[in-house]
Amino acid sequence: MENEELKQKASLPDNAYRPLAEGEKYEPVQSPSSKPLEVTPYSVVMGIIMAVIFSAAAAYLGLRVGQVFEAAIPIAIIAVGVSSMGKKKNMLGQNVIIQSIGASSGVIVAGAIFTLPALYILNLQAQFYQVFLASLFGGILGILLLIPFRKFFVKDMHGQYPFPEATATTEVLVSGESEGNQAKTLAISGLIGGLYDFIVGTFGWWTEEISTRISEWGAQAADNFKTVFKVNTGASLLGLGFIIGLKYSALICAGSFVAWFVLVPLLGAVGSDDIAILSAEKIFSSYVKPIGIGGIAMAGLIGIIKQARIIAQSLSMATSELKGKKNTGNILRTEMDISMKTVLSIMIATLFALFIFFQFGVLHNWLFTIIALVVVFVVSFLFTTVAANAIAIVGTNPVSGMTLMTLILTSLVLVSVGLNGTEGMTAALIIGGVVCTALSMAGGFVTDLKIGYWLGTSPAKQEGWKFLGTVVSAATVAGVMIILNKTYGFVGENALVAPQANAMAEVIRPLMSGGDAPWMLYFAGAALALILTMIGIPALAFSLGMFIPLQLNTPLLVGGIISWFVTRSKDSDTNKERQSRGTLIASGFIAGGALMGVVSAILKYIGVDVFATEWNATKSAEWLAVALYVALIVYFVVDTMKAKKNSK
Repeated sequence: MENEELKQKASLPDNAYRPLAEGEKYEPVQSPSSKPLEVTPYSVVMGIIMAVIFSAAAAYLGLRVGQVFEAAIPIAIIAVGVSSMGKKKNMLGQNVIIQSIGASSGVIVAGAIFTLPALYILNLQAQFYQVFLASLFGGILGILLLIPFRKFFVKDMHGQYPFPEATATTEVLVSGESEGNQAKTLAISGLIGGLYDFIVGTFGWWTEEISTRISEWGAQAADNFKTVFKVNTGASLLGLGFIIGLKYSALICAGSFVAWFVLVPLLGAVGSDDIAILSAEKIFSSYVKPIGIGGIAMAGLIGIIKQARIIAQSLSMATSELKGKKNTGNILRTEMDISMKTVLSIMIATLFALFIFFQFGVLHNWLFTIIALVVVFVVSFLFTTVAANAIAIVGTNPVSGMTLMTLILTSLVLVSVGLNGTEGMTAALIIGGVVCTALSMAGGFVTDLKIGYWLGTSPAKQEGWKFLGTVVSAATVAGVMIILNKTYGFVGENALVAPQANAMAEVIRPLMSGGDAPWMLYFAGAALALILTMIGIPALAFSLGMFIPLQLNTPLLVGGIISWFVTRSKDSDTNKERQSRGTLIASGFIAGGALMGVVSAILKYIGVDVFATEWNATKSAEWLAVALYVALIVYFVVDTMKAKKNSK
């Protein structure tokens, strides 16, 4: 009977992606009253294998090629594929656990490689245990700090956030239980999107990006007025924009447009001669991007204030449980988290272990250790909701910006108490590594929990087994980083790229040597976030737009416009079917692009160079990109409009 129920509901309910009406409830794919197989020897072993493989791959590619990919979607595709080849039935619950354990890889790797390689870049040595423990403790903190917010993000805000990556992963997992048009639509769009992005990334037959510099007037506008418009032509970003929708994509692009069409030209016109000679891109990275960082930081603080009630409820629940007043009522399987008592116990143990690590493994000074522990906990706590919000809205975690702010604040605090020079740099970077990994995990884990909510997975099982994925991923990335440093190095000829870590090193070097940070720009961003909040505009989405490059934001708006256009029918049922089919196609674009992006990066890593460099640099290649991007949009619109009532 249970299997029959799963078979019948091998698709998401109609209200999965929209806000619920008053009195309406969301019923997940797996009924809360059912007892699906979730944690089994198969799902745990497969999850560990995925964590090891993707941690190694993400670390190699992120440091060697400079490309960091999100592992959740490729792992979901592999889990479904292996299940299908083995003719396993009703694998949804187990595949979610495989994806959840394995997806620890991408977030742990991002947290580690964004910061810790800077130790080698600054000629400081990092031991295996330092990289491993910084990644491990950061990952554990990220899990623990997010658990109290699970209900708010995944249930209370149902339909309020688009959760683009979680949507794509969920559609992939559901397709494994479906044998109808739904799986076929996802497969076809995944093939189209994957091939499209693979050709661009591997062969370079057309450009990955188009800009107004393609024309003579556009080139003159960029040179003389510092005004340039860019669009990334990737299929995956187009799909991401469709899922995000017009509302949030417009907010994000509004931030980008203010940055690129107001601030950059203004600075180019009225700035000093040193600024006037810079390109629009250099003005953005040097003067405008820090404003976005300040805005993100302030948006985080505003978010904490707005969510004070939720935080207070979580603390109250924890206090009640510690006093023995645990709720004895019947709690549905799909709403049961790890108990707050357990969360607080693990939190205390983790902070104590972190204290020991800082004291005896990094700082060797009791005052410095206490300060470091306070910085890690406070910053991680404050920015956890920022990371979760960012992933829920746009699918991109601005972890590098938040970590950059952490490094600056940490460096100033450490210098003020007398710790500077090489010892100060080492301490600040390891502290930054812990925070970066915590925030990366918080953002990634909210995706897992949203997937589980849609599909009816037991949250407590996801939360408990996520710790295993964190341990495995932290050990793998530490080993890979040490090996890569010995093999290639991070400085000198043919060194590892590590772009984020190089940026961190450039920022921290002057701070620990008596330099300064662009405080006025950070202040301007913080003030802008306050003003936006005053007039009712979501400051985080806007600030994300100012921080993330223009070419990565504009495709979101294109996808959002497509979503708006195809759902303009006067018949609401038709609009629902078009939205559903469009979401499947968009998910296919994202999944195919993510998977083939990994393949393309691996080919580059092993030395397979078939990229048409000379052709790709021509205007003809860019005009071809325009034509093919328009063709991709037309396909997206036409195929989505095929949806009819009561059809998928």
